[in-house]
Amino acid sequence: MFRINNFTNNDDIRTLESMGAFTVVEYLRDLSVLPEQAQTAYYCKEMNVRRRQVICDISKSNVTLQSGAMQWSVGGVNATTGVKGVGDLFNKALRGSVTGESAIKPEYTGEGILVTEPTFRHILLLNLDDWGGSIVLDDGLFLACEASLQHKAVMRSNISSAVAGGEGLFNLGITGKGVLCLESPSPKEELIEIELSNDVLKVDGNMAIAWSGSLEFTVERSGKTLIGSAASGEGLVNVYRGTGRVLLAPVAK
Repeated sequence: MFRINNFTNNDDIRTLESMGAFTVVEYLRDLSVLPEQAQTAYYCKEMNVRRRQVICDISKSNVTLQSGAMQWSVGGVNATTGVKGVGDLFNKALRGSVTGESAIKPEYTGEGILVTEPTFRHILLLNLDDWGGSIVLDDGLFLACEASLQHKAVMRSNISSAVAGGEGLFNLGITGKGVLCLESPSPKEELIEIELSNDVLKVDGNMAIAWSGSLEFTVERSGKTLIGSAASGEGLVNVYRGTGRVLLAPVAK
């Protein structure tokens, strides 16, 4: 048995959101500062630059974390590699090498509580049921998910333009039923959600946080011709085509 005191019941910590096995908490002020850091801490508080953590209730679901994301755990929490044989290890290593994500994401099982490392980025909780069971993420956003979800590398539809546009060739795709936890540069309140129904979204810049796995993602010229693209001043744009959803940050990441 265990009891956690002066954490979620601390008046300097508030709960932002709970979904599935995850609860997101935020520190209203940073009190652990030295005198020379006080001015920075004050303005951080005023500008909503605050530490946030994710509390994972392992008794509700096994959880997969980004490598190195755990800060502490209590109770019967056990860490495994999540690797199910040599073939699975090879596939995960290959996926990690092309997506830029850690090859091995530890899976935590048991009955206790696990808390992630603090981050100043914003935490998003997404239920994959709301995304048709499939979502694709921009690089470096994955933090955690319920272990029932599967990971895969999703390749761009047109390799040559992706290279020319300075984008990677692969993104991390998540499929299945469960809750996903992302680290976002923008808060949920500022994210723009575009719903497409057999339509096309063109974005000039790396602004998409996530998009439905049902969408075709390409990098294309903004105009039909090279001259038209040069005249528009836009060059290459990210194109999302089909039926699904896209989450956009208000500024390029």
